[in-house]
Amino acid sequence: MADNSFSDGVPADSVEAAKNATNTEKLTDQVMQNPQVLAALQERLDNVSHTPSSYIETLPKAVKRRINALKQLQVRCAHIEAKFYEEVHDLERKYAALYQPLFDKRREFITGDVEPTDAESEWHSENEEEDKLAGDMKNKVVIAEKEEAAAEEPNPKGIPEFWFTIFRNVDMLSELVQEYDEPILKHLQDIKVKFSDPGQPMSFVLEFHFEPNDYFTNPILTKTYKMKSEPDKADPFSFEGPEIVDCDGCAIDWKKGKNVTVKTIRKKQKHKGRGTVRTISKQVPTESFFNFFSPLRASGDGESLDEDSEFTLASDFEIGHFFRERIVPRAVLYFTGEAIEDDDNFEEGEEGEEEELEGDEEGEDEDDAEINPKKEASQPAECKQQ
Repeated sequence: MADNSFSDGVPADSVEAAKNATNTEKLTDQVMQNPQVLAALQERLDNVSHTPSSYIETLPKAVKRRINALKQLQVRCAHIEAKFYEEVHDLERKYAALYQPLFDKRREFITGDVEPTDAESEWHSENEEEDKLAGDMKNKVVIAEKEEAAAEEPNPKGIPEFWFTIFRNVDMLSELVQEYDEPILKHLQDIKVKFSDPGQPMSFVLEFHFEPNDYFTNPILTKTYKMKSEPDKADPFSFEGPEIVDCDGCAIDWKKGKNVTVKTIRKKQKHKGRGTVRTISKQVPTESFFNFFSPLRASGDGESLDEDSEFTLASDFEIGHFFRERIVPRAVLYFTGEAIEDDDNFEEGEEGEEEELEGDEEGEDEDDAEINPKKEASQPAECKQQ
């Protein structure tokens, strides 16, 4: 049989390779003559050449050395900024002492321990002039009927369910409250913020003051949030001010059968040998606002939290910050809903701006902020006793 592996002294595979190379060159020439392909390649090259990191790599070593010196200065700026926030915390502590007498009087009005004077209860509303004109035009009979109805109107003590109403008004809080939490929260009389003492690690404590009730014996439930105001050694440029890094709750002394953070389930078990059946009861955790006082811990044994736990912890930090910055200082406005309307208007403006940006830069997504706290078994502190 004739050997076809050679043709005129040239191996057949070499001939085939030469043909493929020629075809590839022709295809390349055709592609490179396509204006759309050339424009796409040029755009890609432009994007690569204009990235900050690629630009830095092209700089001479002497310039890179000076950039490193600038970074050293930036780290020192971050540490100065951290000191600034520490002094801000000291100012917060100082002014908290000035606010407290007003907050104490607020509690007295809410609980009904003190009745405000006429001067203290005077308030000029935006619609006062319109109301006055409308009142002048009313029929005397209608006025008399209203006066009679006002005389029969009940006069409860203080402002009933003040803090509970705030919980219902604020979505962030109402999502935590179950139906069986509501009767307990109606006994809430005050929420206070206490800042850490001078020289102590930065932190703040939320104090929830309850009147005597049928659910637990603690007059005060506490939640402590620990903060950090120093640049991270591994990533100092990420420092943007103090952040909550951990939190600790307290043990609630529930009265018998009143613990709303657990539920009892019953399960039947059959004996393998005798065939008899018995019913056992077991308590398992259930959703409740009062789980707020038994939080996950963010530091400890070095084990990472799962995604759900990270979300729970981040939400806890957000709620603690919201109590401190918004709810406690502006409680009456969250009770009336005025602060909520302001928040809604602000959020709508942000969303409108975001939609406009999306129209300009379609397809771009913002990076989600992540936290990577460390898990530790929660050891709640004892709640305060009066």
